[in-house]
Amino acid sequence: MATENPRRWWALLVLATAQFMVIMDTSIIGVALPEMQSDLGFTPGGLQWVFNAYVIAFGGLLLLGGRLSDLLGARKVFTTGWIILIAGSVVAAAATTAWVEVLGRAVQGVGGALIAPAAMTLLMMLFGHNPKELGKAMALYGAAAPAGGTAGVFLGGVITEYLSWPWVFIVYIPIGVATLLATGLLPAVQGKRGSVDVVGAISVTGGLALAVYAIVAENWIAAVTGAALLVVFLIVQRVVREPLMPLSIWRTPGLATANLAMALLGAAWIPMWYFLNLYLQQILGYGAFASGAALLPMTVAVMIFMIGITARLLGRFGAKPLIVIGLAVLAAGVAALSLADVGGSFAADVLPASLVAAVGMSLAYIPAMISAMSGAKPEEAGLASGIVNTTYQVGSALGLAVMTAVATSQAQLVDGFQGAFVGAAIVAVLGAVLSLTTMRKPKTETQPAGIP
Repeated sequence: MATENPRRWWALLVLATAQFMVIMDTSIIGVALPEMQSDLGFTPGGLQWVFNAYVIAFGGLLLLGGRLSDLLGARKVFTTGWIILIAGSVVAAAATTAWVEVLGRAVQGVGGALIAPAAMTLLMMLFGHNPKELGKAMALYGAAAPAGGTAGVFLGGVITEYLSWPWVFIVYIPIGVATLLATGLLPAVQGKRGSVDVVGAISVTGGLALAVYAIVAENWIAAVTGAALLVVFLIVQRVVREPLMPLSIWRTPGLATANLAMALLGAAWIPMWYFLNLYLQQILGYGAFASGAALLPMTVAVMIFMIGITARLLGRFGAKPLIVIGLAVLAAGVAALSLADVGGSFAADVLPASLVAAVGMSLAYIPAMISAMSGAKPEEAGLASGIVNTTYQVGSALGLAVMTAVATSQAQLVDGFQGAFVGAAIVAVLGAVLSLTTMRKPKTETQPAGIP
């Protein structure tokens, strides 16, 4: 039996902090977007790159981060990821032009892509010997994600209102330094021999970035080049000895359909969150703090449902009904937001609809995640987890690009926001229909070891 690490719960605190910060990085900038657009000269269509630069780098390099964690040792990769995240935060905070800001966000995403899989590897090493402790550790680690999203919305509003938008990045620097000083609590992990699929990592990340750019700029050259790079990625995965994503993983029951649900969930939820931020500030005239406070009920609802309710419903009804109902409820909430106009109000138009959308998101996310992993072999669980996380990020980026194109095609700002909400609702409906018709309920619904 493996020896228990006497400092494992302190080490868990370090890992949960990392999870908290990585997720907060996607939400803290939302409220600051209008001020960043004004100060840095972003166009309405270009503003999305503040979000998408991070998401594409993070999602596109997650599998590479997991591979490097295996080869170089998880603690070393975890530490390197934090150094890169701090460096990206410095660049993003000091940016005086739009392209430098996007560069800083991309660097932050690279850091996050190294931190997330390394943290999961370290958690399994600390608690994998004891299933009971592993369940508790996974619950605490998992709770750090919605907590980070909630804190990001609130802190983003406070910081932007009372300091300035660069401080939403500066806040990462002392926390990152403190985390680096605490990495001594983490177990040292020896790497193993093997090769890195550099061509695969470059082709998939470049292909995704060009696909998003092609949608935003309506550039056919970028679209063709991006598609060609993604084809190169698939070819490379078939021919190299140690690919980032062995294509045989897609024979896992339920993996493809669950990933499709996750992609469409991200493509509906993230555009809704993005344009709701802008609607509150640019149409209703809310300040940064008021906007953050207005989004807080929605993010708190997500945290409460994910932690306290969805798991119980999952055990009773299984994954497929919750995914279908969750996406349908999300569609209803987002569709209700599309009715908000220039004369709208928070109490009547935003709060009820955003809470409905939050319930839908909470019902669908965890079941889709578990459904994607439940059929995987134990030795492929990490890969399946990396794929489904990547799929969600990619869906988010592509969905935001499409809805931004819809919004900027309208002459009036509020018409653009309404069009984006309608588009996001349609995506959620599509996700519900496809999940209903393509997902199969396994004979015995199980969940992978370690997932509470």
